[in-house]
Amino acid sequence: MEILDGKKLSDTIKMEISAQVEKMVSEGKKRPHLVAVLVGDDGASRTYVGHKEKACSQVGFDSEVMRFPESISEEELLSEIEKLNANDDVDGFIVQLPLPPHIDENKVIEAVDPSKDVDGFHPVNVGRSELGLPAFLPATPYGILTMIERYGIDTKGKSCVILGRSNIVGRPIANLLMRKAYPGDCTVTVCHSRTVNIEKYTKEADIIIAAIGIPEFLKGDVVKEGAVVIDVGTTRIERPDTKTGFKLVGDVAFDEVAPKCSYITPVPGGVGPMTIVSLLKNTLLAAEKKCM
Repeated sequence: MEILDGKKLSDTIKMEISAQVEKMVSEGKKRPHLVAVLVGDDGASRTYVGHKEKACSQVGFDSEVMRFPESISEEELLSEIEKLNANDDVDGFIVQLPLPPHIDENKVIEAVDPSKDVDGFHPVNVGRSELGLPAFLPATPYGILTMIERYGIDTKGKSCVILGRSNIVGRPIANLLMRKAYPGDCTVTVCHSRTVNIEKYTKEADIIIAAIGIPEFLKGDVVKEGAVVIDVGTTRIERPDTKTGFKLVGDVAFDEVAPKCSYITPVPGGVGPMTIVSLLKNTLLAAEKKCM
């Protein structure tokens, strides 16, 4: 069993990005500029945006966080997005989700200029990705693909089960792993909350990507020997016996599943760091005008 170390791999990729940035600057080009839009005071969102700020600093990007109160109106937020679309100094920006209930997330996503949509959520980028055209890929699926590729995991003809059908992870990674490319050429099955007898599918899977949002959902008795397991889940559970009072757990019961695997990601330190580094990769592509 080998651990898919997202922290170590992301550090390597950050060094590669940093070298590209310094080359750009030495050629007289401006540094890539990423902006994060944060609405409200959600703790998880603040933490995630903080990680992005730190990562930008590590690779030499210019970065900024625009913070707005939860009470901001939809019209006001859309106006701020339009300003970012028109700002030539900004290469890419993200609007951190979730948004307050009174704001239509789809309307906000569609308002972002596709050429600055480094989250890869705009319908134009989704459609181009589906057709195999150059596009910004959603950061988590992009990170999973990069991890598979850098570790040299064979995907051709493999049976892959995706647990979860969200627009952020499940659907896009299913499409990407079906494509005629590497990583890809998988036979993909998507399971979700309405799937009957999920274990029937997981027991036959060569690759399992767990993004169903249920802590330790995938148990050891439903995974076959030698499977590759990639855990996208992160849930904070109370643990009074720890220093922080909580523990982060994934969608996989790691201690049960790991002994049966050829490769497995930990939580934390697996997919999370790869998601952030993929956002940096998208921003670099945006600065180089290589996607749209």
